[in-house]
Amino acid sequence: MGGINTTTKIQFFFRPFSLDPEVQMIIFVAFLVMYLTSLSGNAIIAVIVQINHSLHTPMYFFLANLAVLEIFYTSSIAPLALANLLSMGQTPVSIIGCGTQMFFFVFLGGADCVLLAIMAYDRFIAICYPLRYTLIMSWSLCVELMLGSLVLGFLLSLPLTVLIFHLPFCHHNEIYHFYCDMPAVMHLACADTHVHRTTLYIISFVVLSIPLSLISISYVFIVVAIFRIKSAEGRHRALSTCSSHIIVVLLQYGCTSFIYLSPSSSYSPEMGQGVSVVYTFITPILNPLIYSLRNKDLKDALRKALRMFQIG
Repeated sequence: MGGINTTTKIQFFFRPFSLDPEVQMIIFVAFLVMYLTSLSGNAIIAVIVQINHSLHTPMYFFLANLAVLEIFYTSSIAPLALANLLSMGQTPVSIIGCGTQMFFFVFLGGADCVLLAIMAYDRFIAICYPLRYTLIMSWSLCVELMLGSLVLGFLLSLPLTVLIFHLPFCHHNEIYHFYCDMPAVMHLACADTHVHRTTLYIISFVVLSIPLSLISISYVFIVVAIFRIKSAEGRHRALSTCSSHIIVVLLQYGCTSFIYLSPSSSYSPEMGQGVSVVYTFITPILNPLIYSLRNKDLKDALRKALRMFQIG
């Protein structure tokens, strides 16, 4: 990130949601509750998978890693957003600090999207090739796929962050957002950003469309395979393991596509803030809730852990 514009001493500020301190405090409490709920929910998922040997399978390996990603993903946004809410928009962030937040947000968000595609591939193999599942989804492949998602997230984030922070920023330094999101930061640049916006749109389209296409193809084959299952119980079990993943995919990809694939002329800061709250705070809460409520093995492991905790 050496190419980031550090020649100026500009500090960014985030515009408060409201000029009313009481409204700001209500929003602060809501954000804090959502953040703590997200941390605890995802941490429970990760710990339960780690301590329960019956969950040491590829599906739960990816689910635990998704939970850990969500913890870091939300934590790249929440602390600064909470501080800004308390200070009524008076918490400054340097260009380096803003660039660092943007880098980790895009890095972890990109890895998150790729991991969701990997999880769809895992379900495809489990349902369409059950007898060969353990042979195909070896632990070495699972680790390689997980590391691959992180590498792809890194390779996506670094050039985009450097590209945006090569822009000159002048005196207008109030970001109409609660974190350093790419469209909101580019809006402050005192230079022509047409090339940057086009580049962001193309990269976002490729990054979102390729994994989503792979997920869609996987589920076409999965649905066909499920309808071939003769047992009603077998069909229900297969559907229950997939439906949770589909809900999470729709939330994540739907909100992200709205922000990054909408025409720049129709970009609304207010709408951008609202949608961003969904995928930075609400979706990380829903992920563990959706998976734990719709997954029998995970619910059984949670009950077992609670009983052991009570006995202890």
